[in-house]
Amino acid sequence: MTTEVGETIRFDLPGRLGDPSRALKDDPRADPRLVAALAPFGLDRDQPPPPVSPSSSRDELLAFGQGAEDGFGAVFSALFADLPPVTGVERRTVTIPGPDGNEVVVFVHRPEGARGVQPGLLHFHGGGGVILRAADSCYVRWRDELALAGLVVAGVEFRNAAASLGVHPYPAGLSDCAAAVRWMADNKGELGVDTVVISGESGGGNLALAVALKAKQEGWLDEIDGVYAMCPMIAGTWRQQSEFPSQWENDDYFISCALLSIMGALYDPAGAHADEPTCWPSRASDTDLAGLPPHVISVNELDPLRDEGLTYQRRLVTAGVSAVGRTVNGTVHSADVFFRKAIPDVYAATVRDVCGFATQFSRSRQYR
Repeated sequence: MTTEVGETIRFDLPGRLGDPSRALKDDPRADPRLVAALAPFGLDRDQPPPPVSPSSSRDELLAFGQGAEDGFGAVFSALFADLPPVTGVERRTVTIPGPDGNEVVVFVHRPEGARGVQPGLLHFHGGGGVILRAADSCYVRWRDELALAGLVVAGVEFRNAAASLGVHPYPAGLSDCAAAVRWMADNKGELGVDTVVISGESGGGNLALAVALKAKQEGWLDEIDGVYAMCPMIAGTWRQQSEFPSQWENDDYFISCALLSIMGALYDPAGAHADEPTCWPSRASDTDLAGLPPHVISVNELDPLRDEGLTYQRRLVTAGVSAVGRTVNGTVHSADVFFRKAIPDVYAATVRDVCGFATQFSRSRQYR
């Protein structure tokens, strides 16, 4: 930018909006610690295009989904290797009835030796509703750290649309998550909680928002105290030059619009539910949003999904809902969940924010 009198003032647009060839490693906004952590995996630069597209055969898409789970699982395992184990947390596994004659496994983490009731948080893991598992080490760690901060955290092993947990497209995973919310609400005494806050990142952020919309539709919204959605994957379509500039600005920064589109095609085959808010919350009307409980929508500055999350937060506010927007600067998609070792201060800040949000609804904490 020049500032001398008579000269044109030029601003460099961010990311690929300013330079279509710019890679994450060359973006001055990126946290250098994050770039360094991604470099060994080659994820600090552009990736080859996926070998499939949303129009590929079902078998090809499912094979891609399994490969994506294996690949991301290996990266996340490496990112969490060598961290000291978490102590001071009690863990147990519960199996609850699912909505379709299935069973749903729930992993419960509680502060060791905690007395009385605690705020309760239900977590839905990321992966587009398609891949990854609540049992993965990165999510075990996430629940542990939230429990250390003073929450009782339940992680839901909902049915995925592809990969190791089987082939269960929408609405199977959503139905499992809704059943888990109702289970927690019905078992507060046994769990030692007095609130139910739902949360998740990426596809899990979609599920958190969608469960709230489903609860309103079905008349049990009073069972949910709040929603904390991180980098939610809610648009249903991801294409450059869309109404969300971040889809072009940050494309291929850790994740790409091409990858998101494939995940969307697995979650909602043939777009059969493209206009349903509980599948893609971006489709929610103002009437759908009115009367929802308080929300936090947290996004990552360098994420293609950033703007769809921020737009949803603004629409919630317009609909009269308490909705706080939060942008984690310098970070890629869900980095404040996955990069515990590289950016521990950012990770800790998000843990504090989630805990603070959940705690505000707990009667046991309001007067401490």
